[in-house]
Amino acid sequence: MTDSLMALIIAFALSAALGPVMIAGLKKNKARQTVRDDGPGAHLKKSGTPTMGGILIITATIAGAIYFAPQYPKIIPILVMMLSFGLVGFWDDFIKIKKLRSLGLRAWQKLVAQLIITAVFIYYLSAVMDISLAQKIPFAEGKYLDMGPFTIPILLFVALGTVNGANLTDGLDGLHSSVTALIAVTFSVMSLGIGAGISPLAVAMAGALLGFLVYNAYPARIFMGDTGSLALGAFVFASAYLTQTALFIPIIALVYVAEAASVLLQVGYFKISGGKRIFKMSPLHHHFELCGFFETKVVSAFVIITAILCAIALLGVW
Repeated sequence: MTDSLMALIIAFALSAALGPVMIAGLKKNKARQTVRDDGPGAHLKKSGTPTMGGILIITATIAGAIYFAPQYPKIIPILVMMLSFGLVGFWDDFIKIKKLRSLGLRAWQKLVAQLIITAVFIYYLSAVMDISLAQKIPFAEGKYLDMGPFTIPILLFVALGTVNGANLTDGLDGLHSSVTALIAVTFSVMSLGIGAGISPLAVAMAGALLGFLVYNAYPARIFMGDTGSLALGAFVFASAYLTQTALFIPIIALVYVAEAASVLLQVGYFKISGGKRIFKMSPLHHHFELCGFFETKVVSAFVIITAILCAIALLGVW
């Protein structure tokens, strides 16, 4: 508990203190957000807001957790995953900024990079760290699901779904930061309860996100960009694998799942129906905005739902 508290304080203090420096640096280097023309009209005023704030989140998280790495070796592969996916996001953000457009890497380029990184991660867990890929079944004490030959494909699917769901969640001021902070706290409690050994990293992430929220809450002065959103998604699925709780992701990260599902449903129905739509706009948070809910109301609702589901998930661990 002492280690976790120290990690939390260090990450929060660094993130909050360096926020103004990061914002000024991003402005100086013209790292500004380009808002999609086909998005909600109210979002057009956000164009020009500094982006790539994920650099701050990653830096503060590492600073808060790295001291404890020798005592908690399981946090190393999670940090590596965060950095790896963060670099993919950085590459994507850099293209957007350089070419002054809302689209960066092509979808297939992101997918290939994510598949390679995740495959290496899963191999490292099973072959080098000798961690079982069997996953704990929620609300079934002591029982784990071993998917046999389907384990690797399913875990790859879960990983990519989590990362891209996280990426889609980053569309409202403070939404992704606050939701993932709750998820990080949940992983910390899970880790302490089952002795998984990742609690310092999980609370460091929560602290870094809380510090970032000082500047990312409505009205946002900085966005995390894909640099942050992909890194956060990687943190979530990597933490789930290290704690063998990947089956809990649809519970604690239901917001991620709903955001991704809304896009898939919207695109699929649009194609098979000849142009009709299920939602006013996807991802899901935009649908609620266009239904008349103010941005902060949508964020509050999603955060409350996540808090309730995280509490339920904790009951299902033991």
